[in-house]
Amino acid sequence: MRLRFLGIIPNTPDTDSPTIWVDEETGDLLIQSYKASEAEVQACQDVGSIPGHSTDVPDHETIIRLPKVMLQYIPSPEDSARDEPRP
Repeated sequence: MRLRFLGIIPNTPDTDSPTIWVDEETGDLLIQSYKASEAEVQACQDVGSIPGHSTDVPDHETIIRLPKVMLQYIPSPEDSARDEPRP
């Protein structure tokens, strides 16, 4: 696995810092962020996704809350590789 740092939430203390990396081999994103609260998970389950698909969150998955400011670090399809990480 070869990871590249994409960004960290601006102006956060050094112990509370949502961060995004990309796996350069697969293009997968690895995201450190806030764990969704039980109420947020329930709200996601209430909304659902596609008909017939379970709304349960399996033990090997989780729902995270990604602050809006972090969206700037998520690559777009046209932006397959960034040369420099953003602070």
